[in-house]
Amino acid sequence: MNTFPTHLYSAEAVARLDKAAIKSGIPGYTLMRRAGQAVFDVIQECYPDSTNILVVCGAGNNAGDGYVVARLAQQHGKSVRVASLVEPESLKGDAAQAYRHWQECGDTVSFTDELLEHTELVVDALLGTGLTREVEGQWKAAIESINRSDLPVIAVDIPSGLNADTGVIAGAAVNANHTVSFIGLKKGLFTASGRACCGAVSFSDLQVPASVCEGVEYDAELLTQPAQWSLPRRRHDNHKGENGHVLIIGGNHGMTGAVILAARAALRAGAGLVSVLTRAEHVNAVVSACPECMVHGSMNGEIPPALLDRVDYLAIGCGLGQDAWAQRLLYLALISDKPMVLDADALNMLAGQDGTSLTEECIITPHPGEAARLLGVTARDIQQDRFAAALALKQKYNARVVLKGSGTIVQQTGRPRVCALGNPAMATAGMGDVLTGMIAATVAQGYSLNRAVIAAVCRHARAADLAAAGDDRGLMATDVIEHIRAAASQVT
Repeated sequence: MNTFPTHLYSAEAVARLDKAAIKSGIPGYTLMRRAGQAVFDVIQECYPDSTNILVVCGAGNNAGDGYVVARLAQQHGKSVRVASLVEPESLKGDAAQAYRHWQECGDTVSFTDELLEHTELVVDALLGTGLTREVEGQWKAAIESINRSDLPVIAVDIPSGLNADTGVIAGAAVNANHTVSFIGLKKGLFTASGRACCGAVSFSDLQVPASVCEGVEYDAELLTQPAQWSLPRRRHDNHKGENGHVLIIGGNHGMTGAVILAARAALRAGAGLVSVLTRAEHVNAVVSACPECMVHGSMNGEIPPALLDRVDYLAIGCGLGQDAWAQRLLYLALISDKPMVLDADALNMLAGQDGTSLTEECIITPHPGEAARLLGVTARDIQQDRFAAALALKQKYNARVVLKGSGTIVQQTGRPRVCALGNPAMATAGMGDVLTGMIAATVAQGYSLNRAVIAAVCRHARAADLAAAGDDRGLMATDVIEHIRAAASQVT
């Protein structure tokens, strides 16, 4: 396996990579044999004691890869059975050659549920990246049987039934423990349902020269390496006035905790000064929970002009509500010409304002439900193509977009970025408030917007991974705040 790449491709672009590799002089069957070897290497590394292996094949080159895996496993003393959902004689080209070579050492049978009863490991070689319609009939039944078996599964290139471009499940998809991807990483592996279906992702470039890839444009960038979100060290003579002054606006009745979380996160993320503007009756609560903050009360939704003059960046929406007090605060923030990050109820109210356009210095951080309201669609529509949704949000509001969720998408200038960090335990109250505080603080420190937003998103997710410690339940937003500094220095 090679170093994990950061370029993500569409299915069409990967097909062009494959053709370019063959045109460069690498025979297609050589690429297929290398792909099969890459999958078998994962079997040897992760499941060395598995002796009864079932390889489930479909049509096309994905099936051909599966037959190569079966042959290699058989040659290494494994007990291998191959089940096909098509007549293997119908295969063409390199896949047909792989099938003929498998015939020299084993049989192929039709898939039945009974085959799973005497199996220790399943290799999924049913459907590849060319899937363009819903999985139905025997294909859906086979996928559902594999999932019900609760056996460990290694997916060849992509879990069958997962859309390679969007990460959407097309009717049914294999829940793999490992996915071995070839030549170019598919962007759908890392967002929407991609991460849930893929398990651990491995990559092999199949020894294709880098020069081949240079001729094919990639579609997105995967954020996996600390170097992608690192920030420069501060000078020893640095002082708080040089580190940005953030104003966090929100904390309506019953939601004081939201601004407290955002304020504490902003401080942990390095803001030199943090002010909070909240309900007047909540001032003491915020001061008690975060004595490092300067806290101001707003009686009628007013923002003191002197306070606006002093701050560098606004964060509005955390526990804001949507009453008259909240509406006044949002209105004043929007006409202040201050750059800001908008979240939660600020986004919900923004969705109801026709024709409102932000500036490129502003950042919106919707989850799918908020994104749906902003675009006038459903949350399901957003999840059907998160890349398209993030771009549509940027175009409509002229702002930078952080579309939250599994595989958070950051759409700024140029190609979208996909955060490869984070975990299911983050699905709990207050996580968005922490992210909002971190984004505001990082931008306020004077870094370029592209760099600051990426740094905040990745450090937030990394802090959550450190705090969760491998568990997918019970994580609280306050736990994440306490790991922000460790995430900033962590090297993975």
